[in-house]
Amino acid sequence: MKRPILIHPDPRLKKVAKPVSDISDELRGLADDMLETMYDAPGIGLAAPQIGVDARLIVLDCVKEEGAAPRPLAMFNPEIVAASDETSTYEEGCLSIPEQFAEVTRPAEVTVRWIDADGNEVSEDMNGLWATCVQHEIDHLDGKLFIDYLKPLKRQLITRKMMKLKRERARG
Repeated sequence: MKRPILIHPDPRLKKVAKPVSDISDELRGLADDMLETMYDAPGIGLAAPQIGVDARLIVLDCVKEEGAAPRPLAMFNPEIVAASDETSTYEEGCLSIPEQFAEVTRPAEVTVRWIDADGNEVSEDMNGLWATCVQHEIDHLDGKLFIDYLKPLKRQLITRKMMKLKRERARG
């Protein structure tokens, strides 16, 4: 089931999400809904707070090559346990900040640990787009948006655009 995505500014996007205590069928269903919502948007990552759910859960799939098999990941309580000194810069966007993009510099490689939908602990080294995406989504769980990395003026400009978009959508 597709879920509505919150648009910045929304106070729920700035809260630190609560850890998931055990993986229930309800949470697995939530992860499936999030993947469906993300693919439909279309996006490559989505965090539970973006659909108004206070839980440390993210989903991502950064496979972009034509004809390549998708690789949907649902990560419960994800955490970055190691990050490279080397950085990379990507133009980032966000489903909660539609049609706004900016370059953000982050560690080029990270090691991420999480619990999968079966309750197993998983660890994986990620680089490239995967590393950027997982860091972006984990930031959401900590109440941080990609625009928080920008200079204040640029951040305010984007926030004003989002407020205008929300007003337009509210009017229908």
